[in-house]
Amino acid sequence: MLSKAIETALNNQIKIEAESSQIYLAMACWAEVKGLEGVANFMYAQSDEEREHMLKLVKFVNERGGHAKISELSAPNVTFTSFKEMFEKLFEHEVFVSQSINDLVHISLEERDYASHNFLQWYVAEQIEEEAVARTILDKINLIGDDKGGLYLFDRDIENLTVTSASADGLQ
Repeated sequence: MLSKAIETALNNQIKIEAESSQIYLAMACWAEVKGLEGVANFMYAQSDEEREHMLKLVKFVNERGGHAKISELSAPNVTFTSFKEMFEKLFEHEVFVSQSINDLVHISLEERDYASHNFLQWYVAEQIEEEAVARTILDKINLIGDDKGGLYLFDRDIENLTVTSASADGLQ
């Protein structure tokens, strides 16, 4: 059974994951109309993944005797000055989500809710990976600079980007 504090915090995270999905969907649309098909496809996949994260939380809350709340979402930014700015915003957002997950883990320990704590470890590992991917992308963008040929190759290659974080290697 979830405490009210945990239920409220999990419902807040449900909203954050839903907003993440919308943010990445807006980024996909921006990239697509700019002719960045690879970036758009990458962002569409990210949007889908964030929705899956939200649904996982919804099911957990409901299964543990709580009531998942589906709330109004803030409208995402829909324009960017460059694809570099877009990925900087993506990185900043992932850092924000990581902090939110860390806050949730802290509450689960304060409440002595070890089932929720155990469940949230998947999100902790996921956020390590998400930040690593965003950081790798920014590193690649900084290498490209203003090179149009580099941007073309980046756009083509981003769909196949794989980053193995330390947490995925079993080095936890």
